[in-house]
Amino acid sequence: MRAAVVHSAAGALLLTALAAAPAGGAPERPGAAEGPGAAERRGTEVAAARAAAAGISFGPCPGAADLPGALRCGTVTVPLDYARPDGRQIRLTVGRVRATGKDPRGGGRAVPRQGALVYNPGGPGASGLYFPLAGLLPEWKRLAAAYDLVGYAPRGVAPSAPLSCQDPERFFPGPGPAPQQPSASYKRQRVAQARAYARGCAERSGDALRHHHSLNNARDLDVVRAALGEKRLTFVGASYGTYFGALYAELFPRHVRRMVFDSVVDPRPGRIWYRNNLAQSEAFERRWADFRAWIAAHDDVYGLGRTPGAVQRGYEAASARLSARPAGGTVGPAQLQKMLLRAVYYDDQWPHRAHALSAYLKGDPRPLIDLAGPRPEAAAEAENASAVYTAVECNDAPWPTDFRVWDRDNTRLARRAPFETWENVWTNLPCAYWPAPRQRPLEVRTGPGELPPTLLLAGERDGATPYQGALELRRRLAGSVLVTERGTGTHGVAAGPNACVNGHLEAYLLEGRLPARDAFCAPRPAPEPTSPSESSAP
Repeated sequence: MRAAVVHSAAGALLLTALAAAPAGGAPERPGAAEGPGAAERRGTEVAAARAAAAGISFGPCPGAADLPGALRCGTVTVPLDYARPDGRQIRLTVGRVRATGKDPRGGGRAVPRQGALVYNPGGPGASGLYFPLAGLLPEWKRLAAAYDLVGYAPRGVAPSAPLSCQDPERFFPGPGPAPQQPSASYKRQRVAQARAYARGCAERSGDALRHHHSLNNARDLDVVRAALGEKRLTFVGASYGTYFGALYAELFPRHVRRMVFDSVVDPRPGRIWYRNNLAQSEAFERRWADFRAWIAAHDDVYGLGRTPGAVQRGYEAASARLSARPAGGTVGPAQLQKMLLRAVYYDDQWPHRAHALSAYLKGDPRPLIDLAGPRPEAAAEAENASAVYTAVECNDAPWPTDFRVWDRDNTRLARRAPFETWENVWTNLPCAYWPAPRQRPLEVRTGPGELPPTLLLAGERDGATPYQGALELRRRLAGSVLVTERGTGTHGVAAGPNACVNGHLEAYLLEGRLPARDAFCAPRPAPEPTSPSESSAP
């Protein structure tokens, strides 16, 4: 399930000694000591105890000499395989900015420190290493006063033992098609590419490939907690971060202090990940319609037509023109579709992407090339993120292994949701031919008193993580409260422009206070259209 990065921010010890004082003590749940995953649980306890003893030595961040000096980085050692805690080890790179202790509202009042707040921006495959710099933004300043802001690169994400599935120089293909009704021959071509990609993951990553999954991401999070010296975790997870955050809540409920789930993945085991992708493609169609309606409402600025249907015809005309002659030799229909998909995630992207489409149809391809063209300097990072995304989702759960199942389900879906359905298939199809063993998705469900109260945030029309996921997790985590931003669908609502949402976020993280019941916030303002003379690529 492609969940884009939520962009609201830029000494060894003897095993015998460690085993005598494992982090977390007894198993979290009755029967866990000898049930499925018992070896991994014991391995996590050993790794967390080691990390607590070693701590983190923070210093300059790798390759980041131009970043503000308050950001410091260090590493945490975790087992590649938690069932073998003395086997191969990998290092996760962690970034931190210490709490300022200063009330940003002035008055010279000192703010008591509340510990570390750990953030994950989603993906899978996204890095939170530089998240602590969010404390420079106005929306985060009150939280940055009370908390050390902490982010990290999850396992497999550079520089944390990076995964790779293909040569980065080949990652950005040339201009390509994006057929909404692909032919049989095109489908055979994409099946062959998916098989080759899966083989490449196995060849380039070896046996390590099987150990990149959400359960290990949750275990890694507990080791990071211990290394930070935190007895209990304060965590904000966005998008995919809500899924392995939910797994953490299930595995380690007594290690939780406060947890925020922002833009929630549906955690039902039967939906991880194949069915969640079908739901995502359908939700993207609704958001694509929202974007087209907004463009149509600003026809005086963009000139793409006064109805969503007219805007759709403009998109189709641009796609056909690019198929015949790619813009700048690099941008074809596939690149156009990916550029517009970014707007379906984030409505603050609407003005620039509408302008790029408008300018192209009026004879100026430069804004489109700037936004949609390949960036060779970003190829290594993009290839690494794609490899981690694929490995985690393919390893997490069973997938259909017969393309006829994919073809049947998505042919039906594409009749009512053509915009993203087939591109979502091609992104995930390597999972049909995956060479590594699959995990069995964990059933997330906590009863009253098992987990501290948690806060869920969601946009009612989110396409990347449809709203149903927030309702489902709300039912599964006893004592949780859901705050909904009505009528809007930006992916990731925490610390954005909605003061109502931010008020609930701060009340919870700073005071431990939740609404008495699920709450609703009015929508954020719609984006202001940008005229071509004002527009520049963000």
